[in-house]
Amino acid sequence: MEQLEKDEFYMELALKEAQKAADIGEVPIGAVLVKDDQVIARAHNLREVEKRAIAHAEILAIDEACKAIGAWRLEGTSLYVTLEPCAMCAGAIVLSRVERVVYGAKDPKGGCAGTLMNLLEEDRFNHQCEVVSGIKEEVCKEILSSFFKELRSRKRKEKEAGETSE
Repeated sequence: MEQLEKDEFYMELALKEAQKAADIGEVPIGAVLVKDDQVIARAHNLREVEKRAIAHAEILAIDEACKAIGAWRLEGTSLYVTLEPCAMCAGAIVLSRVERVVYGAKDPKGGCAGTLMNLLEEDRFNHQCEVVSGIKEEVCKEILSSFFKELRSRKRKEKEAGETSE
């Protein structure tokens, strides 16, 4: 299997994780960590469910992967994530020594893997990651935009219902 085919295959798994997040009312972001062509961890956002600011898909996947391999260094791994990592997640990626980050949609408001800045390829750190962007980008963007469109619609209906009951 060629690298692009592998990237698309694992991004599909990350999208399945993102859908799990959407199904429970979380922002639909999913992540999958792969080592030697084997999935060692998968996660989706749980910030709202767990009421924890750090319960991002990437952080949860990194934590699960460290437990799975019994080490904090995730050398030789690739992280597939549906949305460009934020500063917190980029920091965790660098600190855990993930080798390669593949993401789908850019994050114009918080992306730290090339959009606002690139913490993953910053040569002042003791570790840099290879970054590949745009894998299944349209599908990754669509799951996010559909989620937020539905959320705005639901909030508008709740507001209208509240105004009519007064």
